[in-house]
Amino acid sequence: MLIEAKPDDFAALLRGEAPAPYRLADSPVAPPEVLDMLAQLADRIRAVFSPSAWMMVEDGEVVGLISSVQPLDAADRSLLIGYGVAPTRWGRGVATRAVADLAAWARRDNRLLALTAETSVDNPASQTVLSRNGFQAVGEREDSEDGSLIVWRLDL
Repeated sequence: MLIEAKPDDFAALLRGEAPAPYRLADSPVAPPEVLDMLAQLADRIRAVFSPSAWMMVEDGEVVGLISSVQPLDAADRSLLIGYGVAPTRWGRGVATRAVADLAAWARRDNRLLALTAETSVDNPASQTVLSRNGFQAVGEREDSEDGSLIVWRLDL
């Protein structure tokens, strides 16, 4: 289940606490520096497009995050997303379910025509998540920090 991640939720996660009324998974959803970066990014995007981030909640536990990674692309009405799951939940379908839930939400939002994502060429698990949710690989690009990336798109 996806629950909108608001500033207070990020603040709790940064303190190592669970946003009420949830519990934390037995491993962090992201390192503190990544949580801080995601909180700042969510704040910037929320100013022009909301919601901008969601917590992945399963059985009352926050087990991951999924978010917009840049504001809505006004030219083609697409939203670039990123996601991460607590390591102890890897391989359990959490990301696949979260991306499916986000796609279902996006299909009901008339501001959007597509979701996009990027995965490392060396990350077959994330590639599988997107493929299982109907995303199509539409190209590749080089990133100075992340290296070779596959560009994905899901037309809504």
